[in-house]
Amino acid sequence: MGKIAEAVLEKGGEVIGVIPKDLVERELAFIGLADLRVVGSMHERKALMTDLSDGFIALPGGLGTIEEFFEVLTWAQLGIHSKPCGLLDVGQYYDRLMDFMDHTVNEKFVELEHRSMVLMDDDPERLLQKFETYHPPKTDKAKWVLNLSKNR
Repeated sequence: MGKIAEAVLEKGGEVIGVIPKDLVERELAFIGLADLRVVGSMHERKALMTDLSDGFIALPGGLGTIEEFFEVLTWAQLGIHSKPCGLLDVGQYYDRLMDFMDHTVNEKFVELEHRSMVLMDDDPERLLQKFETYHPPKTDKAKWVLNLSKNR
């Protein structure tokens, strides 16, 4: 994340850092930011980042990247936000993850309309174009309640 922040700042872009207090205390903060917001927990961090963001793009990363991506995707699925969620598929990094997502649709654990919420491309410009034309599916809360009661 630090390298991306540095690159954005070098090009004159704006970077807002959001970090839990305990990570600041362990000296893991990127201190070169004009706007570094310290919060009490990882949950507060994710909630604030969601509020500050126009959309979400995950680059190849580890467990934290995947967890955060699926959390904002789940929030979109539930209608908590309607912002685009995308994967920058550098070197086909996310191909197997998308195969798994297709499997969840085939096994009827995920609706096709929710699978289609994941925007993906290996080219940053094309991915941003997909963001510009993104329209979230309509969330039918009554359908959610019905499905939840069936699964009990």
